[in-house]
Amino acid sequence: MRDTKESRLLLALLVAVAFALITVDIRGGQESPVDGARRAAATVFGPVENGVASAVDPIGNAIGAVRDSGERHSRIARLERENAELKARLGSDDRNRNRVRELDTLLRTAGAGQYGIKAAEVIAIGAAQGFSWTVTIDAGSHDGIRRDMTVINGDGLVGRVTTVGPSTSTVLLANDPDFTVGTRIERTNELGFATGQGERPLSVQLLNGKAKVRPGDRLVTFGSQADRPFVPGVPVGEVIRVDPSSGDLTRRLFVRSYAAFSRLDIVGVVVQPPRTDPRDTVLPAKPKPAPTVTVTVTPSPDAEAAEGDRPQGEREGQAEAQPGVTGRTDEQEQE
Repeated sequence: MRDTKESRLLLALLVAVAFALITVDIRGGQESPVDGARRAAATVFGPVENGVASAVDPIGNAIGAVRDSGERHSRIARLERENAELKARLGSDDRNRNRVRELDTLLRTAGAGQYGIKAAEVIAIGAAQGFSWTVTIDAGSHDGIRRDMTVINGDGLVGRVTTVGPSTSTVLLANDPDFTVGTRIERTNELGFATGQGERPLSVQLLNGKAKVRPGDRLVTFGSQADRPFVPGVPVGEVIRVDPSSGDLTRRLFVRSYAAFSRLDIVGVVVQPPRTDPRDTVLPAKPKPAPTVTVTVTPSPDAEAAEGDRPQGEREGQAEAQPGVTGRTDEQEQE
């Protein structure tokens, strides 16, 4: 269109009409004159818009899904990290609780035996010399540790100190074949020597070959001269078998150690021996056996009278069919 006076006048007129329609459209309370035109446009273009929207929506949904997926992945990754941290904390808390329990048991055992101890942590296993059953603890000469000191835990005898450094020490475990300790049986006071056998039970040679021994008997350390390397009264283990092939001079026992050598964590080095021999006081109290309940059935007079009225043959047949009821107690039967 050429830029003439008529074209400019037409443009001004169209602008004026547009402003008038806008002014009428935004007025409230009455139907707008353009509503009919809008409805007609909606009728014509509505299906087209719906078709376009249905074609575009999957793409939009996919874009939104990708965007939300990224947010979900970030959220899942964050939750997984928090879960891992929580599990690590819980695991650490469980370990700390176990260590506190071990330390508490160790202190109670040391208190029962009046042992002055230096608590230490097992930080390594094995030794430079051969394949000995040894562990390394994080306490040394700076902590008052000396060679040939007794090492215990809350369960009983662990071993003895063999090598001492400034801040660490090596402990020879009681199950090592080179380990030997004097023992005493709780019930009979019979003396012997316990020797390690690796993963197998301790082997104990009694000095009295005719000693009366039975499974379940418990052993403690007999003690050494000047309490080195062993202090007295430390629980060693429990007899699980007596060797029937032992000779008359000695008797061999197999003893299950109280200490679990494969699960050592917190131990105590006895730096101060007891003033007196604690003997058997450090051993745990034996569990009391459950009482045996014996029920005694006493027939009533009416039942006896009714039984007497029945024929003799029927009473004898019932007696044979049913087991008898005894009023004797277990102790009387044993006597």
